[in-house]
Amino acid sequence: MHIIISILLSTLAVCITAYILPGVHVSNFWSALVAAVVLGVVNGLILPILLIITLPINFLTLGLLTFVIIAFLVMAVSAIVPGFHVDGFWWALVFALVLAIINSFLRSIDKNI
Repeated sequence: MHIIISILLSTLAVCITAYILPGVHVSNFWSALVAAVVLGVVNGLILPILLIITLPINFLTLGLLTFVIIAFLVMAVSAIVPGFHVDGFWWALVFALVLAIINSFLRSIDKNI
């Protein structure tokens, strides 16, 4: 049951973020659901591998390369998921930042209930 609630909260966060940002487009709820699931899988499997591979460069840039990697992963998800479109790199970067804030807020509400 916890997994279903987590997926629905992530979907809601994707919908809210797409509503706030004009450079991010989600055609319907199902596209947001698929985007949330794919983002979760990508962040859980691919992101750690990329962070380990780029650790020396990430260390030299004081961690700022992490934002670039996450933005490129959001753009990759945008290319994969139909109905979810990000207009460019900067919108992907802003999307990732706003999505993280909204997800944190929704998770804090979920823990209090």
